Amino acid sequence: MTEKGRCERRYGRDARRGWVPRTADTYRDVLAITGAALPVLSFLGRLPVAVIQFGSVLLVAGTSGSLATGGAVACALALGQVTAGPFVGRLADRRGQRPVVLAFAALNAVAVAACAVGALLRPPTPVLLVLAVLAGASVPGIGPLARARVVALLRRGDAPPGLVDAALSLESTMDELSFVLGPALVGLAAVAGHPAYAFAVAALLVAVCGTGFALHPTARAVAPAAVPHRREAAFALPRTVYVVRVGLVFLGVLLGACGAGIAALTEELGAPGHAGLVYAAMGVMSAVAGLSMAALPDRFGLRGRWRAATAAAALLSLPLVWTHSHPALYAVVTVFGAVYAPNLVTGFALTERAVPRPRLAEGMTWAASAFVGGQAVTLAVAGRLAESHGAGAAFALGSAAAAVAFAIAVAARPGAPTPDAAAP
Repeated sequence: MTEKGRCERRYGRDARRGWVPRTADTYRDVLAITGAALPVLSFLGRLPVAVIQFGSVLLVAGTSGSLATGGAVACALALGQVTAGPFVGRLADRRGQRPVVLAFAALNAVAVAACAVGALLRPPTPVLLVLAVLAGASVPGIGPLARARVVALLRRGDAPPGLVDAALSLESTMDELSFVLGPALVGLAAVAGHPAYAFAVAALLVAVCGTGFALHPTARAVAPAAVPHRREAAFALPRTVYVVRVGLVFLGVLLGACGAGIAALTEELGAPGHAGLVYAAMGVMSAVAGLSMAALPDRFGLRGRWRAATAAAALLSLPLVWTHSHPALYAVVTVFGAVYAPNLVTGFALTERAVPRPRLAEGMTWAASAFVGGQAVTLAVAGRLAESHGAGAAFALGSAAAAVAFAIAVAARPGAPTPDAAAP
């Protein structure tokens, strides 16, 4: 029986709302198709990205004595990932995920270890920047590739759209948890002895879990596309895909500005150590909101969700501009965290519906790179803005970016359908 038929038997159909399964049952159905091991491997395989992104700041700042150098290295690492990410996705579409992830997981493990050793040896800053770029460029992109793999599994089983949306919500929730646990792991390593210990764990995780993700039987669901290169023009991307990517860039600007503002405000309040706890509160709330996305009815379409999510981001980020105390910061950031995952989930869902199947992994990695790129560049710019004009200026930059993202969502119009699109 197909997934659609199984859902019909279990849940029935509401004539007005379409498929409305209970949220817990929806996630059980997703795990029944992917297996329990795949989400575990993909989560542990993407955790090192969060570890080295946050850990590079502490490690380099501690060994070089310069926070600015630590920030520059973190930015170089993120830009390396953004630049090479789409190439990794395109290669996975052409050659299959298994060989690509195997190669990049091994390369990334070596590059992460080299980055840590380089920081400990205290070479000139340009050398550190090159090592950081290599560590970022060799990231195997397990998060975006996991999304492409799960979508392929569900589409192959004729799953209803709600099940695909639930799978994307689960993937975004794992992203959120990784960016909560990654900094926590770095903090534990620093307390235990040295931030370099976290880099050792990251290198081990990407080598072991990246290999496990590559060798998992579900890799067969995303076999290389049997499309001659001369026919690739037939699978051109619709305008919608590019518009969504621009929206994700501004979402990254929002999060980058908020991150810089949180760091600056906790510093102003004399408790810089609270920044990690504030991030955690935002991440946990975002994860909860991401999981709850599966409960939304199908009649609340993706374009409506996109506009609602960007509008909520613009409105709920505004109070941060006038926040000047720890209790208020925790309260406002926790509420604001509820809009983070819905924006990401919707952006990836819009990408999945518009991208042709032969370019799905590439489309997912481009979407992730757009978000990470906006965040990485803004962290440096907003950090300087906060130093000159206070945390409120950084938060204001984030709110302005959210307003632009909302304007893009409102102005966007459906593009022309593509051949062999991922969505039915």
